[in-house]
Amino acid sequence: MVKGLKRKRNEVIEPRKVQRIDRDEDDELEFGNNLIEEEDISADGGEDFDVDEAGSEELSQLDEAEDGEAWGGVEGGSTAVPLPDGQQNAHKSKKPPMGEELRAIKDASELFKSSSFKLQIDALLPNVRPKASRVPPLEKFLFELHSFLKDVPSVAPQHPLEAARKLQKKGVAVPYALPLPTEETNWKVAFEPPSEINLVGSWANKVSVKPKDGLKFGVDLAVEMPDALFQEKDYLNGRFFHKRAFYLATIAATLQKSKLGAKVDISYESMQGDPRLTKLVLTPKNDDSATDFTKLNAKVCILPVLSSTSPIPLHRLSPSHANIRINTSHDSNNDESNPPKHLPTPLYNNALLQSLTPKHYLLSVHNLQNEVPAFTDALSLLRIWANQRGYSEGTKWCVRGFEAAGPWWWSLLALLLHGDEPKPGVKLNRRKLVGKGLSSYQLFKAALEFLAKYDSEKDRVFVKSPEGQRFPQEEYNDFPGAVLVDSSSLANVLASVPLGSLALLRYDAAKTLESLNQTSFSGDPFNGTFLKDCRDLSTRFDVVLRVDLSSAKPRNSSPHSTIDVGSPSNALLASISSILRQGLGDRSRAITLLHPSSLPRPISQAHPSSPDTIFIGVIHDPQHAFRLVDHGPAADEQDQSVLEKFRALWGDKSELRRFKDGRIVESVVWEVTTADERAHVPAMIIRHLLKWHFGLGEDAVGAWQTSYDSLLRLPPSISKEYIGSGVATGFKGALTAFDNLVKQIKNLDEELPLSLLNVSPISESLRYTSVFSPVPLSSSLAQLLPPNARYLAPIEIVLEFEKSSRWPDDLKAVQTIKLAFFERIASALMKSVDGLKAKVVVGDGVHDSQLMDKAVLEVVTPEGWAFHARIWHDREVNLLDQVIGGKASLLPHIVSKTKEKKTPEHYEALEAKEVYVRRFIHAPRHHRAIATLSHHYTAFSGTVRLAKRWLASHWLLHTHIREEVVEIICASFFVGGGRDFNTETDPEKALQHLVPASKERGFATFIEFLKDWKWEEGLFVPLYGSGSSTSSEARHTGKGVWKIATEHDVDGHVWTQQSPDLLVANRVRALANATWNFMQGLESGQLNVQGMFIHPTQDYNILLHLDPSILPRYLHNVKVDQDLLTRRGKYANKTLQDDAVKVLPGFDPAQLFVDDLQRIYADTFKVFYDPYGGTQIGAVWDPTLKEPRPFRVLGGFNSVPLKKDNEKSKDKGLVTLNQDAVVAEIERLGTGLLKKITLAQ
Repeated sequence: MVKGLKRKRNEVIEPRKVQRIDRDEDDELEFGNNLIEEEDISADGGEDFDVDEAGSEELSQLDEAEDGEAWGGVEGGSTAVPLPDGQQNAHKSKKPPMGEELRAIKDASELFKSSSFKLQIDALLPNVRPKASRVPPLEKFLFELHSFLKDVPSVAPQHPLEAARKLQKKGVAVPYALPLPTEETNWKVAFEPPSEINLVGSWANKVSVKPKDGLKFGVDLAVEMPDALFQEKDYLNGRFFHKRAFYLATIAATLQKSKLGAKVDISYESMQGDPRLTKLVLTPKNDDSATDFTKLNAKVCILPVLSSTSPIPLHRLSPSHANIRINTSHDSNNDESNPPKHLPTPLYNNALLQSLTPKHYLLSVHNLQNEVPAFTDALSLLRIWANQRGYSEGTKWCVRGFEAAGPWWWSLLALLLHGDEPKPGVKLNRRKLVGKGLSSYQLFKAALEFLAKYDSEKDRVFVKSPEGQRFPQEEYNDFPGAVLVDSSSLANVLASVPLGSLALLRYDAAKTLESLNQTSFSGDPFNGTFLKDCRDLSTRFDVVLRVDLSSAKPRNSSPHSTIDVGSPSNALLASISSILRQGLGDRSRAITLLHPSSLPRPISQAHPSSPDTIFIGVIHDPQHAFRLVDHGPAADEQDQSVLEKFRALWGDKSELRRFKDGRIVESVVWEVTTADERAHVPAMIIRHLLKWHFGLGEDAVGAWQTSYDSLLRLPPSISKEYIGSGVATGFKGALTAFDNLVKQIKNLDEELPLSLLNVSPISESLRYTSVFSPVPLSSSLAQLLPPNARYLAPIEIVLEFEKSSRWPDDLKAVQTIKLAFFERIASALMKSVDGLKAKVVVGDGVHDSQLMDKAVLEVVTPEGWAFHARIWHDREVNLLDQVIGGKASLLPHIVSKTKEKKTPEHYEALEAKEVYVRRFIHAPRHHRAIATLSHHYTAFSGTVRLAKRWLASHWLLHTHIREEVVEIICASFFVGGGRDFNTETDPEKALQHLVPASKERGFATFIEFLKDWKWEEGLFVPLYGSGSSTSSEARHTGKGVWKIATEHDVDGHVWTQQSPDLLVANRVRALANATWNFMQGLESGQLNVQGMFIHPTQDYNILLHLDPSILPRYLHNVKVDQDLLTRRGKYANKTLQDDAVKVLPGFDPAQLFVDDLQRIYADTFKVFYDPYGGTQIGAVWDPTLKEPRPFRVLGGFNSVPLKKDNEKSKDKGLVTLNQDAVVAEIERLGTGLLKKITLAQ
């Protein structure tokens, strides 16, 4: 299982018995290999990377040992452990494991998360490294390239522009960086063969990791430019970079005309779009020659570097030195009395210093490999983790700043192992070192812990260097970004990484740590940590904006900053990142720019192409993200520069305001009209800043929040009527109406035989999770609405009265007493409250059982809110148990030996108990937990509402999947991960968890979950956080295949007893996959949000088309036709106000029709319908009914005799489904509702 676990066969002195104790190791080995197969680990069909020969041999030997040499035990020294019969004589006794084996077993369990985790890592690493058998052609090519570079002819010194023109004639452009050389330039460029050629980078140290998106391994070749080519002042005004660019172009021009050049494609590539970091890339042609390394999937990168003895003085390259001496109005003073003052160029200086680092990095990594045995594997794990999250090169949207960031990753581990330089004035180094004997997993986890706590904005880090730091730490105080100086004390490896990108890295590290540290946990952390591609934008960010930069015009562009950063494109992106981060402030945990990494370009193109489109991803801090006012400096601020800076940032949005506490301050106010719009405040800020500072209008910035909001809103024509009526609507209005009703009922205590103890809400309208905000419907308001917009959803509540011995012991009598209570409450309420209507509803029209709780009290308040109240009697379940013959019928010590025949009353009681437990025990508890989550997590309510809307629009909600199931699944994204949560949790603490902070991200997470969820394994959600588990008494006997367990429902079938069944579960997975693929259109800007909620109908055998003009819930339809919501009467001159409108709470004829079809034809077809105003009903025949079968009485479906093939054949009485008759019956049942019926061909 781990290296060193098995002994060599020639060391076995005496034969040993075999006992196969456990097959767990074998199972784990298969699981690990399966995980590798799931990941796309090769670029050409899976042949690029295989487990190396040693690894394969080890795994095969392990399998062999598993079959023939498994350890038989320790007991009794060398005494054999008894074996089952038939195996006693097969083998002789076995020795106990030796100390080395025991140590390996212990290390596997202690130094790694688990032994299986180590096995998975061991199986993963060989598959992300190049295959050794494919390296020889590369080595032959490198030898030839080395000889070629040594023989490149010299070029005499010449003017840089003249030299560029000569090379241009050969089809080679010189990638001169800013500031470009001019005709007045008085220095020259030249070429001499390199003084030294070294293989550097990750390839030389064998720490290369397979890049993402099929990109090639990079084989870096450092070509040292001779010292004679440089002068002492070449650090000024880009002279070094110009000479470097000419040196590179000369090699390209010579190479393309050589025989060696005919074997490769030659191109330029500029890391992060910076011309100063241009390198020459050689990609092999597939010609099957001895030097063809195409199968290796690698490229050779030629990097001109500076020798350590060059005449350029290093002390001139400190971050505080100004090496761009160009006089502009931005950075100089034209007054002759004051000499020009040049600004520091820290990024320019750092780019120059990078030409000195490759050889230092090579030696540093090599030393770390020798000092720390697990360093190579730890670095590989760290880079795999980073690659899966976009912190690397890739053709998809990558996090800005991490292109060619190899030095950053190994410097991070070097910091943990060697520590950092002490801070000035600080006596003790506060950073503790990690041990050099740690495993790769422990080093990887230590790196994540550092990243999760690393404050890149405040913490300046200097990795400990044997020679000490070259530049004083104070020189980095004004560095415009993060600072982490490498162990060679030359370059800041984070110089080009925006602070927002590092904030996202910190967030991802914390999220991964949370996954790895989970104790109560369902799932495999290895898969999510190393194998899952986490670059999807919709599940990663709370807000995603697509920005077209083609029309960007910066308001304040400085030539100095442009040259310092390297290019106008980089300067623009750096400015956008800085301004947006400043504008959002503490509203966001991370704001990141994403774009594809730099691509190779022809050597005839001097400068890299800049990205025209970027994405801006924002992760909210829910405590601050949605505030409406940003306060600035006070009006009497003495320092005017502070006021000017605030006004410059916000532009015309900044204004002086006086607040209630008397303060007069500069402030920015964001106007919103609804709660949904408040969630848009961060996006509004970004849009304003992009327009004010860069001239990017609404058409250049795309977002999708409004499209999602429209799915949860009533049509504008209907909303206008509600707003005009002035009634209180929404969740607050419903809660207020509920509180008022509770007070009114409690005031009736003197008129009721028992006092009311408690009223428990169990409606989604009172826990913020109904798809549409609840609205009342009074008779006066109903007259203003069309008939297909007059649906009033009843709010369900449960009444609990004080205990009394006067309740009867007969179930039928209990139901009768409930009716009497309802009648008394209804009469008393109507007397005490003017305008209130109450009636007792007897039966549900479906069940005729007298044992089941069916009666409700229907109350319609004067404002138009409807409530359905039920009475909970606690002894009812005991009476049901007596009928069932369960635990309550016998004393604990009495066991009945006779099996009595089950009576119909027994089955009635079973069904009644199932309804009772779900309605009176689980529903109130579930309601309280979900309501608490809605209060603590701002995105939870919207996530649930969008998820329900999606399932409903695909004809699954309510009919096949209960609303409570959706709420529990969505809750798993917020309380899943073993986070303790209960009603006493501090809200500020609760919000610190790494959970979605927008409904759009929560919805994308829901779709991803359904796509990947292996529902065969079930789901456990710690919804209640009580720490105690209580199993439900009933065992699963229904058709439901989803198991969603909580602390109070360990079996996981309270809400999934009968559905979704296997057909529906597979349908959900297929729809989730299709929706997920559709959501990827976000990356191309083509995402049509409503398209995800339009249901395909080609899979149904029957389609019933309903008349939308008579459907009370048509106003909720996904694609509602506004023309059908107009109030047109039968006659043009007749007003509808004269007609009395009767409000019917909960009356939905379409849903009643669907329920009837599902009940009557349960064995014939399966029905699908959108409960939110759907105008079509789909049905799928049971395919088994189309097969001929013998006729029998009460067959369960409408059948027709099968026609005989010929008259002479025997009549076996075979029948088949009578589809025509069934369709005719449906048409008769749906008279008045159906417009037409469509049958699939």
